[in-house]
Amino acid sequence: MPFGTWCPHWFRQCGLFVGSGVVEASCKSVIGQRLKQAGMHWTVDGTDAIIALRCREASSTWEAFCNSPRTQTRTA
Repeated sequence: MPFGTWCPHWFRQCGLFVGSGVVEASCKSVIGQRLKQAGMHWTVDGTDAIIALRCREASSTWEAFCNSPRTQTRTA
């Protein structure tokens, strides 16, 4: 496949998704379920933060994220 060309048939042959349905369904399950619970109100900053955390958790990188030194806070 030439670099820089869009070849949906090649992606399908490799078992990859080329439509937006999979991405939209993932957004609904990862983000929508958390943000749209009854009585919840979110700021843009709060929404961005929770989306980042939910994506980490959904991508199985949560443990590595929590154990990295930059996420550890020091207590006084």
